[in-house]
Amino acid sequence: MDKAITKGKRIGLSGNQLKIVAIMAMLTDHLASTIWPGYDNKTWWLIGIHLIGRLAAPLMWFMIAEGYRHTGNLGKYLRRLFVFAVLSHFAYNFCFGISFVPFRYSILNQTSVIWALFCAVVALYVSDDEKRAFPLKKWQKTVFVLLLCILSFPCDWSCFPVLCTLHIYQNRGNLRKQVLGMMAFLSMYVLVWCLWIDVVYGLLQFGVIIVWPFMHYYNGTRGKARWMKWFFYMFYVVHLALCGMLRLLLHGNVSTIIGG
Repeated sequence: MDKAITKGKRIGLSGNQLKIVAIMAMLTDHLASTIWPGYDNKTWWLIGIHLIGRLAAPLMWFMIAEGYRHTGNLGKYLRRLFVFAVLSHFAYNFCFGISFVPFRYSILNQTSVIWALFCAVVALYVSDDEKRAFPLKKWQKTVFVLLLCILSFPCDWSCFPVLCTLHIYQNRGNLRKQVLGMMAFLSMYVLVWCLWIDVVYGLLQFGVIIVWPFMHYYNGTRGKARWMKWFFYMFYVVHLALCGMLRLLLHGNVSTIIGG
């Protein structure tokens, strides 16, 4: 996708700026869940807050695809994601009052989205004939991706970070196909919500489409602040821990996860 350039600077949003948008959307959404636990589908302004929060996840998937594309050291990238997936597990579960021991009460929302993002990068590598150091047949790639979907199924957003990140990467340069394909994958997620949890909040997941203009105005650059890659992960862990403390202060040891 061609980008207009003025005075040597690319017009649009850098990767760092998109990460800031994701951070603000995520913080807004998690604070809403902490201060007003549970979910009231008749409170329009609360629905609006959670709608803003739908920006965070697709921006993460998009930036993971971009990060994989531009990384000079895939091993370091994976190790960073793995370490923060472990740290985020405890921060995420503490934030929402979920047991630290997986599958104690449920198979869903057992850990944070960072584990799913780690699985997504592995899926990108498995599917990438140019970067992968060993040959794989098409059926072998499919099996590996399915296994990674199973591994990420208990995460926040389930296995869809893997599927959507893979789709975004494989269709880079075609924004329309990226977004509409992502929406098609998420329709399965929405269906589960609508059938077994809550119709309004399920349909709200389609709000990820508001990421379209942000992806459109992405200028393909990382931005000047090289420390942002560390800041994003640190912020993710710290803000969840602080929300967990606020949960205890306001409500005691109760779960605030929506649909939990």
